[in-house]
Amino acid sequence: MAKKAACSCDKKTARTAQERRKLINRLNRIEGQIRGIKGMVEKDAYCPDILTQCAAASAALNSFNRDLIGHHIKGCVLRDLKSGDESVVDELVDMLKKLMK
Repeated sequence: MAKKAACSCDKKTARTAQERRKLINRLNRIEGQIRGIKGMVEKDAYCPDILTQCAAASAALNSFNRDLIGHHIKGCVLRDLKSGDESVVDELVDMLKKLMK
């Protein structure tokens, strides 16, 4: 049995250079937060201090996801619905289920 792909690589989302740059900058900040947490663990930082930084990184990633979902709904989902492709609704529901675990 074939494994299900982790992403739908056959689909793409058109983004402006500015939108792409904004998303990448946010991800770079989140990546920096994660590296900072790793450094704290390596230096045996106090657990509550590490957990505080983990909560901040988690909040930043959740915020990124909310913005990306909004962009997806206003762009891709709306476009597909207008063209008559209602399967995008099931895809969106499945995606939201995964994010809300």
